[in-house]
Amino acid sequence: MLSIILPSKNEAAALVALLPRLRAAQPDAEIIVVDDGSTDSTASICAEAGVRVVRQAYSMGNGAAIKRGARAASGDILVFMDADGQHDPALIDRLLLRLNDGMDMVVGARDWSGQAGVSRGVANAIYNWLATRMTGFEVKDLTSGFRAVRADKFREFLHLLPNGFSYPTTSTMAFFRSAYAVAYEPIPVAKRIGKSHIKPIRDGFRFFLIIFKIATLYSPLKLFVPASAAFFVLGLGYYAYTFLTMHRLTNMSALLFSASVIVFLIGLISEQITALMYRPGD
Repeated sequence: MLSIILPSKNEAAALVALLPRLRAAQPDAEIIVVDDGSTDSTASICAEAGVRVVRQAYSMGNGAAIKRGARAASGDILVFMDADGQHDPALIDRLLLRLNDGMDMVVGARDWSGQAGVSRGVANAIYNWLATRMTGFEVKDLTSGFRAVRADKFREFLHLLPNGFSYPTTSTMAFFRSAYAVAYEPIPVAKRIGKSHIKPIRDGFRFFLIIFKIATLYSPLKLFVPASAAFFVLGLGYYAYTFLTMHRLTNMSALLFSASVIVFLIGLISEQITALMYRPGD
């Protein structure tokens, strides 16, 4: 059985047109709209369309809505898509076709024209490059919210998903880390209906943190070892300078050497913690 999950916060304007199209494209699917504390007519529109609504008493975030929807769904295949009208329901079959080829997750990959502005496009390009370097696999769209997954495998990682944004990043890296097969299907994306919930200033710092989260979710040592080596090289270079000019080891050199060791040890501990996070059965 197929379950389609749409996290929604004040997306009534888009749902009016989206839900009938979704029902027409997938008449046998279970459709779940997770109402993240909406103050508009989302509930009544869903009732008219005959889709199931899981309502959160107050806004808990996009990731929390995804988790609530995944727990409530009864299908063995889950499709996640945005409720803002960007994703075409007709494209779901393309994701499912790839999933039936032996994949565990299929992600709808946007091209540059599908990015919400130049800044978002540049940020996503950086995320994709970093994730590709970390995993050794080509990551074409790390932050896409349009994806099809096998329910049992996705639920293994619910405890890792954040309540806010970036659930796509976390789930993708978790699948790669656990050696589950991930594929990307190119898709067109329409302009969203309504106002985006992304705040450039507030979320700019959040996106910066995602870069570090990508590394620590997959392989912390790939982040900490280069940082440790940088501190060691700086310490060695400064020691060479002070030895030639003052014939002694300075406190700064000792501090840089100490920082190199500390960062490396933190990386080792982080690697062990990451391994525990992905233990089978958790």
